[in-house]
Amino acid sequence: MLLSAEHISKNYGMKQLLSDVSLYLNEKDRIGIIGINGTGKSTLLKILAKLEASDEGSICSNPNVKTAYLPQNPDMDSEATILEQVFTDLSADFREENSYKAKSMLNKLGITNFDTKIGVLSGGQRKRVALAATLIQQADILILDEPTNHLDSEMVCWLEQYLTRFNGGLIMVTHDRYFLERVTNHIVELSNSKLYSYEANYSKYLELKAERGEMEQASERKRQSVLRREYQWIMRGAKARGTKSRERIQRYETLKDKTAPVENDTVQMSTISSRLGRKIIELHNVTKAFDGHTVLNDFSYMISRTDRIGIVGRNGAGKSTLLNIITGQILPDLGTVQVGSTVNIGYFMQECGELDYGKRVYDYITDISSEIKTSEGTFSASQMLERFLFNSDLQYTTIDRLSGGERRRLYLLSILMSAPNILLLDEPTNDLDIETLTILEDYLESFPGAVMAVSHDRYFLDKVATSIFEVTEYGSINSYIGNYTDYFEKQKTAKPNVQRDNAVSAKDNSVEKCRQANKQKTLKLSFNEQREFDSIDDDIAKLEADIDACSAEITAAVSDYVRLQAMMEQKEKLEAELEQKTDRWVYLNDLADKIQAQKQE
Repeated sequence: MLLSAEHISKNYGMKQLLSDVSLYLNEKDRIGIIGINGTGKSTLLKILAKLEASDEGSICSNPNVKTAYLPQNPDMDSEATILEQVFTDLSADFREENSYKAKSMLNKLGITNFDTKIGVLSGGQRKRVALAATLIQQADILILDEPTNHLDSEMVCWLEQYLTRFNGGLIMVTHDRYFLERVTNHIVELSNSKLYSYEANYSKYLELKAERGEMEQASERKRQSVLRREYQWIMRGAKARGTKSRERIQRYETLKDKTAPVENDTVQMSTISSRLGRKIIELHNVTKAFDGHTVLNDFSYMISRTDRIGIVGRNGAGKSTLLNIITGQILPDLGTVQVGSTVNIGYFMQECGELDYGKRVYDYITDISSEIKTSEGTFSASQMLERFLFNSDLQYTTIDRLSGGERRRLYLLSILMSAPNILLLDEPTNDLDIETLTILEDYLESFPGAVMAVSHDRYFLDKVATSIFEVTEYGSINSYIGNYTDYFEKQKTAKPNVQRDNAVSAKDNSVEKCRQANKQKTLKLSFNEQREFDSIDDDIAKLEADIDACSAEITAAVSDYVRLQAMMEQKEKLEAELEQKTDRWVYLNDLADKIQAQKQE
């Protein structure tokens, strides 16, 4: 056992987040914690990481067990460089030994300029740097709060593989359902201050939860049936005789005092939109470049009212730029955007727009609209807040006291209160709990207008999208019919060279501009890197030969338990060294290829 948390309780003001809960983590356990936003998932992680004290209970772990924690909103030194931030609080020797590993990891997470100051990074870039800083530590326990936020699909796949190979214990909060399905082997649900544990991945958890709910409801129906019968007996007995069976009366009182199963409140959404005319949004030959790099190149499209478009692509490719051009927040360099007179765009931005943290929740919504007409009738602002799980106490709380997920849910309500007939969603799944995501997906199915969603959540895109726009690094947009899985299957069978040639042959020579800009920075191998590059193939070959020899000795030592145990440990050590060498080989060869390409240019 790596960690045990027993009888943990935590109260915030009038809200009981945790009540006498216990959690245990063993080696190779991969625990995913899920629950509605605001129930205390992030608080539980902080308590497990010993960064916040519980009101009651204890956290125990072996003193030799090292824990690495990724917060939801990392606190960083804005003056530090990316590489300095990754190695904060780690020794100089550790940095020297693991510098190449950190750079390789940052490259996988889309961070290539390691000398950039933290202060100029976006929120998503900071989260990815914080993720690298967490994973670089030689930890026995990883505690991760929303690790997939701000990662594109390739990065999420890399992280899945990394955590699957991780030999320690993992506890994480994430709302990425495919990620939960592939990484976890335990699901812990936090509901009404209690923990419910399931030894399962996400799909099996759904089955077990449904079974638990059915059993609880069956028990409650039986309890109510017995109560009715016993109540009738007591009422008849009062007339028939003066004394009754004390044991039977006691059983009745015990049954009456039992509480019914508590069901979670869920967000309630009904169709909210205004009339939409025939002309919607038309983009004609739109081109946009930043600092000589074209992110959109001669793009034309007519949005129809039935569109359900998922927008994918690497971070920085231009997905959010496309939405900002449609809404008029960014003007194109070339081309035009025509918006119909009846169009009312609801734009759910990645950074939650401008939330006034000092304003009360109720005031924030009533400033947008005091009431809204829906398919179920007219609701006041207060009633809509109730439907979005903001009770009377929360409605008069200032926004700065809400959790990250609650702010995200409030921001979603503010978009819907304006009765949009076109929805543009930029990473809507970040920080929204699974219950709310499921209801949002159902809502979008019945939404009468067009929906365009930038998202790296593969499950969300499979549920919502009927077509996929892939924004490429060359400024073109490739269109695919179907949901994300359909797109992914087509990508696997497509010829990447043909796609690249088509993108490069676009009107704008954006790639050439990028090359000219990159020429200013000369790449080269350091003296130590050159020596390592010259010998790394031999090092890998030797490790592979040592592993083969070790395997042969293991086979020969089947009857010698002591020797067998020693050889198995030796093999694990060699395999770990081989994995590190392989990562290093990839990094050095990538760098050498870039240097060679630069010389040819």
